[in-house]
Amino acid sequence: MADIFLTAEGLAKLSTELRDAKIIKRKEIVTAIQEARAQGDLSENAEYDAAKEAQAYNEKRIADLEDMLNRAKLIDESNIPKDKVCIGKWVKLLNAKTNKEVKYFLVSPEEADFGAGKLSMTSPIGKALVGHLVGETVEVVAPAGVTRYKLLEMGM
Repeated sequence: MADIFLTAEGLAKLSTELRDAKIIKRKEIVTAIQEARAQGDLSENAEYDAAKEAQAYNEKRIADLEDMLNRAKLIDESNIPKDKVCIGKWVKLLNAKTNKEVKYFLVSPEEADFGAGKLSMTSPIGKALVGHLVGETVEVVAPAGVTRYKLLEMGM
């Protein structure tokens, strides 16, 4: 499988999520299973079924997080081109149609959080911006249609 490039913040967030899933969430689920078992007949026990489902989901998430962290590579800012858009940079864009400015931080898909302004490099905007310079205009083809953005600023 391919490497996953993460910021220090993204790496810390995934590590914390893994620790919480292993330590806190597992204990909570074991307690829920024990309480449901204490109610008697398990064949028609919705609480028991829900707790077992939560357990399966948590174990899957733990496996996914461990896989991501095993493949994680910290973004080395010294290897990032200074003049071109790439992972680990923030960009300030001007939407040519609405004349509104937006600012995004370009990250891996595993770290993306649109609400927090962290945009995946594999998103339509991320893909369109890669390799471009400040002052250039890019066309982004997305399900909603084609949008043109002018790259106003970028930085680390």
